[in-house]
Amino acid sequence: MVLLLSLSRDQRGPTSRPLGFYLLRAQGINGGQKARGPVTAASFLQAVVNTQSLWDEMLQNKGLTVIDVYQAWCGPCKAMQTLFRKLKNELNEDELLHFAVAEADNIVTLQPFRDKCEPVFLFSVYHEILFVDPDEDDGGEAPSESVDQLYCITIIKPDAVTSRKSQEIKQKIIKAGFVIEMEDKRLLTEQQVRDFYHRIADQPDFEEFVLFMTSGLSHILVVSQGNEEQPTLGETRPNPETEDEEIYEDHPAVVIPPGMKKKRDSLQEYLERQHISQFCDVEETVTNVNHFIDVFFPDFKNMKNLKLEKILALLWPALFQEKKEDVLKIIEDEGFKILMQRQIVLSKEEAQTLCKEYENEDYFGKLIEKMTSAPSLALVLVRDHGLQHWKELIGPSSVQKAKESVPESFCAQFAMEGLPINQLYGSDSLEAAEREIQYFFPPQSTLALLKPHLTQEQREEILKLIREAGFEITQMKEMLLNEEEVEKIYSKIKGKDFYQDVLEMLTEGPSLVMVLTRWNAVSDWRRLMGPVEPEEAKLLSPDSIRARFGRSILKNAVHGSSNTYEAMESINRIFEDFVPENPERNLKMERPILKFT
Repeated sequence: MVLLLSLSRDQRGPTSRPLGFYLLRAQGINGGQKARGPVTAASFLQAVVNTQSLWDEMLQNKGLTVIDVYQAWCGPCKAMQTLFRKLKNELNEDELLHFAVAEADNIVTLQPFRDKCEPVFLFSVYHEILFVDPDEDDGGEAPSESVDQLYCITIIKPDAVTSRKSQEIKQKIIKAGFVIEMEDKRLLTEQQVRDFYHRIADQPDFEEFVLFMTSGLSHILVVSQGNEEQPTLGETRPNPETEDEEIYEDHPAVVIPPGMKKKRDSLQEYLERQHISQFCDVEETVTNVNHFIDVFFPDFKNMKNLKLEKILALLWPALFQEKKEDVLKIIEDEGFKILMQRQIVLSKEEAQTLCKEYENEDYFGKLIEKMTSAPSLALVLVRDHGLQHWKELIGPSSVQKAKESVPESFCAQFAMEGLPINQLYGSDSLEAAEREIQYFFPPQSTLALLKPHLTQEQREEILKLIREAGFEITQMKEMLLNEEEVEKIYSKIKGKDFYQDVLEMLTEGPSLVMVLTRWNAVSDWRRLMGPVEPEEAKLLSPDSIRARFGRSILKNAVHGSSNTYEAMESINRIFEDFVPENPERNLKMERPILKFT
């Protein structure tokens, strides 16, 4: 059996490779089985690790650490001690080679190895060590930078989500040069909270903290370091508005030698300096990060290279009326998903704003007349690298230029009414796309309830359907509803003959209560739920939630508000601290003044 311990001096070189694990399951080494019994002083060669804190501390050892994982009922492998001692003596690398024994029973990270009978060895490699092929000729070039990426997990707490601080925190993280690779809002389970916060489990108020963390939605982020270079000596930050954020008030200026980059703060240090660390917690230990990525984002490896971008697209009236189906087919064939669409008659002011670049052309008046004469079609599109691909797809703004240089573009294919400009519009930037989507598709909130009879697996399936339909789950909490809370949600049927049956059904177990947000949320959620009677739903709307998960008219899986007024009334009763994204427009589907910059 080959171990990764046989290092010679020419096999090591500097690298930025992150901490990694190499797993070796050894069976019958030298005929040795795990010796039963606790670790004793005889194993002085190996550090004894029997708590999570000692485990985390051990992982900071520079170089290579070989870890013999054991359980209390079956002690560490004594057969390996002679080999470890021989290697240690031969290599004489006290700073770069370490041995340890770790008890799986008391260490959260080693939970997957509990109840195993075969010897298990882990190899922890700190980022200053690189394994290379000594026979490989690199032509004198420096080792290439590792493709591995350092990540951390950040949990934004329920109170910050409720008060809508998530966006502010995300913007600060991005502004500091970090990259948010993936994110999700979810209701953490008790076990997930205990695993993530195991380091503070011995604090007297931990149980109260667990209840708080499971009381509402948390916002979970996978954050990477990014590639932004840090300022060197003599460089100053040009933006005076952010200057206060970058100064340590309690410390004198640090002189950085010429040519040396300033070391970036860790994310935790940055959040503390920004005075927002109380709203979120960061896990940066690599093994724990990998574990929680698997828990929260099981598709992370497949999704992390995707850059899904939402943009706004507009089809001008003539194109919409005559060639809509042709355009939509090409859009879908190009890999775009249509999240939302609506017909909209542009006002004169809106048309003038959208076509401002043509205001000095002699056809400007005719253009505005055509654009306001009939409905346009507004679309929200999403795709990997969607912004750039849409720009390439629609082509230049000039029909003549498009026909000469990009004849396959939308601009060239769908020139209409003798107008010399593109009949399609697309966002110029992701920032503009966000503003434009908010303008043409103002968000609305509705109350949704997943009833007690659903299994956890069914809940997960329904939540997936909700996200795929373009809803944002703005608030969520699991509740064992009492009579008063049921009345808050079903106030308009309280006097009905069947109300008592509804009350009994909803109080028999916990329900999942949510605020769903998107454009036209109330009617779109009712459409996704389907008819009240599951058997009717199977006939009229077989893909609806009630058709798939409903058992009876009482146990029909889900509930939703009937109209915008009822939605806001119910939300305010159940989520007292809820702040709607657009409170002044949640009851009116009107558009604000158009301002594109």
